[in-house]
Amino acid sequence: MAQIDMTATGRNIHSMRINAGMTIKAIQQACGVTATAVCNWQRGKAMPTIDNLVILAQIWDVKIDDIIVTRIA
Repeated sequence: MAQIDMTATGRNIHSMRINAGMTIKAIQQACGVTATAVCNWQRGKAMPTIDNLVILAQIWDVKIDDIIVTRIA
């Protein structure tokens, strides 16, 4: 069974944000969440909701699968 690797997914979110030249505030505004929420995503402490994953994928022109990292449990 595949599970989401939250830590690796958080690293992806962080690196994609940096590579896009975006601030935490820009992601916060695009997704309508708090800066704390974005920081928690990046740290692997929480996952973006599916609607926020769609927004991030559109902003960065990637597939949701490129953001989420899974592993076999």
